[in-house]
Amino acid sequence: MAITAAMVKELRDSTGAGMMDAKKALTETDGDMEAAVDWLRTKGLAKAAKKSGRTAAEGLVAVAVDGGTGVAVEVNSETDFVAKNAEFQDMVARIAAAATGADDLEALKGSDLGGKTVEETVTAKIATIGENMALRRMEKLSGDKVVSYVHNAAAEGMGKIGVLVAMTGSDEGFARQVAMHVAAVNPASLSEADLDPAFVEKEKQVQMDIARESGKPEAVIEKMIVGRMKKFLSEVTLLNQAFVVNPDLTVGAAAKEAGVEITGFVRLEVGEGIEKVEEDFAAEVAKTAAGG
Repeated sequence: MAITAAMVKELRDSTGAGMMDAKKALTETDGDMEAAVDWLRTKGLAKAAKKSGRTAAEGLVAVAVDGGTGVAVEVNSETDFVAKNAEFQDMVARIAAAATGADDLEALKGSDLGGKTVEETVTAKIATIGENMALRRMEKLSGDKVVSYVHNAAAEGMGKIGVLVAMTGSDEGFARQVAMHVAAVNPASLSEADLDPAFVEKEKQVQMDIARESGKPEAVIEKMIVGRMKKFLSEVTLLNQAFVVNPDLTVGAAAKEAGVEITGFVRLEVGEGIEKVEEDFAAEVAKTAAGG
């Protein structure tokens, strides 16, 4: 029986198995969908489907730099315990290395990782480790030079926060200090020019509403807002922030003194933006006992 792409997709959706595993299962069972599911279960490749509903908000961010290109990837797990697992860390390191040759997240998922795609490798690891996992994000940064920094490192090149900084100039030590600053302060953008206009407008409206509560005339409020927005922009843009290493200087001024130009940055933190579902201990035990 001819195995179609639609059949492979249906089996993948129902079992969480990788594309090649699903195709092999259908080939081995002559296209019988139920038999293919059983085939995957016997190989331990359908376990991932059971885990797919669980929230994976822990894990690691890994960084890798190749010349003037740097990448940061976030791979999530359900628990911090798994993030400390050497087997999981090895997988994350290999994914980060593969990411240097990928243009975006989808390309990375399809990249080869020792005979399997990255996506299939993650699915197989779910089956062997027994927790839901996800390759969630990938960011790429290019420049004359790119330096990296990992905060709360769990292993070489990976931890809870990963930062990349692109620069021109020769003082890579200074650029690493900037990367540490980015990890600590989490700027919204490099400069005012890079800020999302909607983000700026939203803050302006908030400040207007706050100012109007004072009952002052609109003309006075407009002048107040100019000062408040100037302060706001200095607080959220990297080059205008007070440098954590020397608060008397902005990052931009410190870079000028160091003979460096910071041209871009990336910051990824594990689990940011993921809503964690909190369960009490009794509920967690009951769920485990029920095979959840």
